[in-house]
Amino acid sequence: MTDVDKPSAAGSGARPGGWTRFVTARPRLSLLLALVITALAVLAGSGVADRLGSGGWEDPAAESTYATKALEREFPDSQPNLLLLVDARGGSVDGPAVAAEAKALATRLSGERGVIGVGSYWQTKSPSLRAEDGHEALIAARITGDEKAAADTLDRIAPHYRGAHGPVTVRVGGMVAVRSDMQTIIKEDLARAELIALPITLVLLVMVFGSAIAALLPLGIGIVAILGTNAVLRGITSFTDVSVFAMNLTTALGLGLAIDYALFIVRRFREELATGADPLTAVGTTLRTAGRTVLFSALTVAVSLAAMLVFPQYFLRSFAYAGIAVVLLAAAAALILLPAALVLLGDRVNALDLRRLLRRGREARPSGAEGTAWARAATLVMRRAPLFAVATTAFLIVLGLPFLGVKFGTADDRQLPAGAESHAVQQHIRDGFPGNPGGDLEVLAEGGATRAQYTAYKERVAALPEVAAVAGPLVKGDAAYFTVQPKGESVDDGAQRLVGELRALNTPFDTKVTGTAAVLVDSKHAIGERLPWAAAIIAIVTLLLVFLLTGSVLIPVQAVLLNALSLTAMFGAVVWVFQDGHLSHLLGFTSPGSIETTLPVLMFCVAFGLSMDYGVFLLSRIKEEYDNGGTSQALEAVGEGDHERAVRLGLQRTGGLITAAAIILAVVMVAIGTSRVTNTKMLGLGIALAVLMDAMVVRSLLVPAIMRLTGRATWWAPAPLRRFHDRFGLSEGEQQAPPSDVSPSDGPSSDGPSSDGPSSDGPPSDGPQGGAGDCVTGHDGAAVGSR
Repeated sequence: MTDVDKPSAAGSGARPGGWTRFVTARPRLSLLLALVITALAVLAGSGVADRLGSGGWEDPAAESTYATKALEREFPDSQPNLLLLVDARGGSVDGPAVAAEAKALATRLSGERGVIGVGSYWQTKSPSLRAEDGHEALIAARITGDEKAAADTLDRIAPHYRGAHGPVTVRVGGMVAVRSDMQTIIKEDLARAELIALPITLVLLVMVFGSAIAALLPLGIGIVAILGTNAVLRGITSFTDVSVFAMNLTTALGLGLAIDYALFIVRRFREELATGADPLTAVGTTLRTAGRTVLFSALTVAVSLAAMLVFPQYFLRSFAYAGIAVVLLAAAAALILLPAALVLLGDRVNALDLRRLLRRGREARPSGAEGTAWARAATLVMRRAPLFAVATTAFLIVLGLPFLGVKFGTADDRQLPAGAESHAVQQHIRDGFPGNPGGDLEVLAEGGATRAQYTAYKERVAALPEVAAVAGPLVKGDAAYFTVQPKGESVDDGAQRLVGELRALNTPFDTKVTGTAAVLVDSKHAIGERLPWAAAIIAIVTLLLVFLLTGSVLIPVQAVLLNALSLTAMFGAVVWVFQDGHLSHLLGFTSPGSIETTLPVLMFCVAFGLSMDYGVFLLSRIKEEYDNGGTSQALEAVGEGDHERAVRLGLQRTGGLITAAAIILAVVMVAIGTSRVTNTKMLGLGIALAVLMDAMVVRSLLVPAIMRLTGRATWWAPAPLRRFHDRFGLSEGEQQAPPSDVSPSDGPSSDGPSSDGPSSDGPPSDGPQGGAGDCVTGHDGAAVGSR
């Protein structure tokens, strides 16, 4: 029998085995293998950012996507993605010297490998290619190949064209340049965010634990999760597209959730040591309690992120790939590597208590003092439950009202900072060139037709009320295309209506419509069509998991509704700040006047999963206290006071923990929100706000108020569902009585993470309070929700 199988002389006398034996049998070997695997992950994940795409907002099966690809193939001149802005330095673009230099640049560009369809103002004399002041004009071309090949071509040729050339100065723009700048800036911003988040997080962890050794453990787990996810994403790019934006979620969740999970495991382990348990016994109890919580929480977050797989846009699917990978890797590292490290450290996990310096000359606070403040807050809220329920709900709804005015749009160069060259070029074109550059609709006609039929179609299109002008057709074989200029902005309501009108016209040939407004219409349709499925997946799985945890019919419904309510502030702020442009100067971004269509879906899935994570912590502890105060088997005899006591103790023993975890995660998200790319800034700051509102408003005020109002009905379930929960439910408390139809001898083993709950062996569920880590006092790691 190995050491980990031997009964312990200390603690509860529980015999470590099962999962505990597996992860602690060879702790040094486990950590050495982890170090080797991590080093391999660094190698496997190196260069992953260079393989990621910066698009992915389009539905690959949409009409606009088909038309765009067909036009690229048949009429490459119609789809320029490279623009050279030629500045005559105050002179006229029609001057002989300027014209000669510009023509030479266009000729040289047409000879570059991978460049086709070169055209310029000096060749076509098109007014749309000449600035209204006459000082600037455009050379347009198309770089062929996929995103990676196009980026490589741009990197090769751009330095030879950018800058001064005789009487002109050239700047590089176009969508391929926008995407290149975006990838470069995201990589730089991500490195800066990590430099900001890591030291601040370490300081916060030291404040939570006191011990520098204990504080370093969660940080290490987060780094392992991030490096592992980069390797996973590198592998996924071998067979599908992945968005570069997914790397931001990898860093945010890798640090936030891995630290979160490790925080609760280390806290529980230290509490078990304080009861006199030896390290092996303490790890065994920790895995049976806090370990199950980590596993349950990881599954909850992963389900919310997995819902994005139902959408066709690879931008959203990329976040599902990255999010699921980093969540599962963080949980695996916390449940495999961390126990091995704790066995080796033992009591040394409390070493280097840096808070002793702060306590010198000052009387220590009584044990449990922090929890008393949360208990008083819970008592006050429940005493005035109707007032707090109504006021908090009204407050959250008011914060969300700006979202009623949301306007959806497409991502463009305005995501980039004003100093980015490609953004500056596009802005010059928007401000100084005639017409609506980039806003035209394009109609692809296939199947062949006579010149008279094309002319008749053009006249019908020109007669539509939203049309300003029609150009074309340009014919090639059996295909032709028309350019249609809307009267208004490129993606306003009129342009979107025009897309529908063009598609509704009866023609003797097949037509497909693309362009900025068409892409937006198709993207909105794809999201709207699949959004109910994503919401149903999240809601059904959440309802099932919370029911298995609590055995209540009402609590799962409350959890879903309150989680959704906690996100109102985030959605309201997104519109008020990023769409309407408030605080744009302070935060350093250019508002496009709309929100990219996929962003609200992404933010909902991520924020809902994180909110559910914190909701589970609180609800499971309330359930444990309720069972300890008067078991659900005798519900008729349970008084109102037992229910209120459970709510008060649940908040008392988890309020500090949830707040500390939320602050740490918010710090990481704010660091991501310092990005110069607007979508990333919106994602980071928005989710940080959602997490803080959930932890400090919903969990602290609304949940106890609602549970006080629902009273004993909170725990009701029909008899068949009660029997189902007794058999399959997830249990937290170490002291929970077995179901009435199962004898104690038939209960599950105390070893390993069984879904039927731990045995009664082991220390009491309420660990010691006070001491190091008082700000999370009382969250003692019961198996699913009280870590």
